[in-house]
Amino acid sequence: MRFQLLGPLALADGPDVVVLQPSKPVILLAALLLHANSTVSAEYLQRAVWGEDQPATARAALQTCVLRLRRLFTKHGVTGTSIEAVPGGYRITAGPPTLDLLGFRDQVRRATALAGDPEAELYTLKDALSLWQGSLLANVRSDVLHRDEVPRLSEERLRAVERVCDLLLGLGRCGEALVDLWTATRVYPGHERFHEQLIEALYRTGRQSQALAEYRRVKGFLLDELGVDPSPSLRQLELSILRGEDLGACGGSGAGGSRGAEETRGAAGAVGALEPAPATLDPGSTPPATLDPGSTPQGVQGVVVPLPAPAPVVGPVPAVPHFTGREAEAAAMAARLTAPPPPDAGGQRPLTVLVSGAPGIGKSALAQHVAHLVRDSFPAGRLLVRMTRADGHPRTADEVAAEVAAALGSGRAGERALLVLDDVVDADQVRPLLTSPDLAVVVTSRMGLGGLIATHGGWVHRLTAFTEAESYALLLAALGTERVEAEPRAARHLASLCGHFPAALRILTARLLTRPGLRLGDAVEWLGDDPLARLTLTDSPDHSVSGLFDRALGRLDPRLSEAFLRIGSGPPELLGGTGSTGGPEGAVRKGSHPPVPEDVLEQLADAGLLEDGPPGPYRIHDLLRAHLRRTVRIRNRRTEKV
Repeated sequence: MRFQLLGPLALADGPDVVVLQPSKPVILLAALLLHANSTVSAEYLQRAVWGEDQPATARAALQTCVLRLRRLFTKHGVTGTSIEAVPGGYRITAGPPTLDLLGFRDQVRRATALAGDPEAELYTLKDALSLWQGSLLANVRSDVLHRDEVPRLSEERLRAVERVCDLLLGLGRCGEALVDLWTATRVYPGHERFHEQLIEALYRTGRQSQALAEYRRVKGFLLDELGVDPSPSLRQLELSILRGEDLGACGGSGAGGSRGAEETRGAAGAVGALEPAPATLDPGSTPPATLDPGSTPQGVQGVVVPLPAPAPVVGPVPAVPHFTGREAEAAAMAARLTAPPPPDAGGQRPLTVLVSGAPGIGKSALAQHVAHLVRDSFPAGRLLVRMTRADGHPRTADEVAAEVAAALGSGRAGERALLVLDDVVDADQVRPLLTSPDLAVVVTSRMGLGGLIATHGGWVHRLTAFTEAESYALLLAALGTERVEAEPRAARHLASLCGHFPAALRILTARLLTRPGLRLGDAVEWLGDDPLARLTLTDSPDHSVSGLFDRALGRLDPRLSEAFLRIGSGPPELLGGTGSTGGPEGAVRKGSHPPVPEDVLEQLADAGLLEDGPPGPYRIHDLLRAHLRRTVRIRNRRTEKV
């Protein structure tokens, strides 16, 4: 069992994560874990739980709280960790394997010891940062802890992020640094060091005008909000850019940290290091906590659903919150990736496991989950490699190979590494990476990639929608047992309205967590009125079922996209059957539409947009069919207006 503090307070048992519901025992647990292996005074614990205005019975109530926490441990099967009553207070014992905060600090110490090897230090720091899962202690309702502890922990993370960006600049990987820096500067507008790094990265990548515009933006913020001028080093950087000067070897602020990573930043830097941009919290949610760059917190009764954010092209494999289902696939993949080589293979192992299926079906989540299951078998590291750009265009094999080589570094000969090549577009992207016997590769792709399997072998896992049991398990994990089991029939109905489609279920649970007062029975009617419109996150429109499908259609050849729209809005006979997974299409007279060529259907199936029948040889998922029909209706209305 592992305690997770770097996000909402949670208990993790392997891949299973339980986010604890807000309560006084949860506050007590957080206060003890924040000072693990030390005695925490009863007076401090009382202040953490009840605030400065404590009840007269606070001492006795604290003892009751400890008993409730011990029962909570028993309920969730926590063994090997106990709460000790010691003179003056209480203590909990933990180590890096059982508490993510200690694991993070241990990794940071290891990175510091690797200061002479920038690649190794960078990889170790990124692995440490992958432990952060969202807004700190979002389900812990304690003004004292959010005032005294969260800023200190946030500062530890900021130092690690700042060092990562220094290393990237020092290694000449300015484009990669930009991804983290755009996020960091927007979340922490008063943290000058991030702005300095961003401006330098922009200038080094040939974007002088953007670099100067960014300087003007941060200068205006510092003057308007804090009444101070930019730091001397930031002003000097602006002057160098205006003069068009060569900044010297990449990494003036990089591997050596010579541009003052440790220097005092003045009033603006000190404030910016601790105060993120204001975050809007729901009424009754936790006190303002330090916003974690790279997630969009949805604070509801302390539960946070972290959403994807721009991620590095190559980096450590992140954990998957609330991973459920796919047990057979996960076990088979783990067994194949860790199996010894066949006796007649000369020490060579099959290299590739392919996970394919429709957009939003959970390919990336499964691959990342399995990568964590097999971490001990890959001492040289596990890397997530994003094979497409933000606009959906594929990255070239050469640039990916160079970045992977840089990320893995040297000095690991004979040790195995695992690559997760995420969202592969075609086989040619992958083949140049299948050259080393020390590399195991998991490929996720919407495409079938039959040519790759034909030439290089491997195993294929083609994912389909969840079973009813898997959908229900996801709702339990994300929404909590109490809420779901109070209305099990409504929960199953909601899963059915989502078509047991993983992406839809994830969006639904995020929406329900932001509406804690909404009964699941009422949500059935609310969602059923217009599932496509409701399966979106209003504060993050990119996270929607319709947007997911639109992006998938945008990748198709225009002629193939038109054919798919015709198939999806037409009768089931176009798929070679007499019905579908839902809807009244069976009443359409057979033969009233020209047949779709088989090669078109095969291409659509290979792209993950058609599933195997029955009925017929193919079928379209209900949500996707509804989206196609809506798309056609909207287009027809626009045509009529013209």
